[in-house]
Amino acid sequence: MAYILNIETATKNCSVSLANDGEIVVFKELNDEGFSHAEKLNGFISDVLAETSITFSDLNAVAVSKGPGSYTGLRIGVSAAKGLCFALDIPLISVNTLISLAQSISIREGYKIPMLDARRMEVYSAVFDENNHLKEAVSATIISGNSFHEFLEKKEVYFFGDGAFKCKDVLAHKNAKFIDNKFPSAKEMGILSYEKYKKSDFENVAYFEPFYLKDFVVTTSKK
Repeated sequence: MAYILNIETATKNCSVSLANDGEIVVFKELNDEGFSHAEKLNGFISDVLAETSITFSDLNAVAVSKGPGSYTGLRIGVSAAKGLCFALDIPLISVNTLISLAQSISIREGYKIPMLDARRMEVYSAVFDENNHLKEAVSATIISGNSFHEFLEKKEVYFFGDGAFKCKDVLAHKNAKFIDNKFPSAKEMGILSYEKYKKSDFENVAYFEPFYLKDFVVTTSKK
């Protein structure tokens, strides 16, 4: 048996799950507009373990959503995961946030495009087919009327994630379908982190950094 603690903090959804050989045993999450990850995460981790007979010493690895996503959210999740791995001397696993989000819906045919909000009309996105095979790599995209045109002309395309809503009016195509209320969740990380665990696909705990995709920029108000 391999018990893996999964941590997802890349967006406003703070989410933690415990998986046994890829099967989710218990999870807890809160989608909070106030970005309360710093206050909630450690409590969620303790609560998830308390709901089972599993202790920290029983964990075989910790997995964290590596991004892209919120700079602050990613830092909080990665710091917590690295701290646990250091203290418990267990492996650190990273899971791409968009690949994880893509697992949250199933379609019979077409394309899936998970989107994360990157401010203004920019999103972090990737394109997957109905079998979750990557068709367009993760990128930061400024949405226009021509975005994803080559996919929309072929089949139905399903847009979801917290960056999808603002694209509805711009991507006005007959094949564009929008699914609301989908966020990256530790529920979808179970299988992905377990597959990496079986391959010993681990990160260097000392040097691992989140996948920000864009540089973090601090803006100051003009007076």
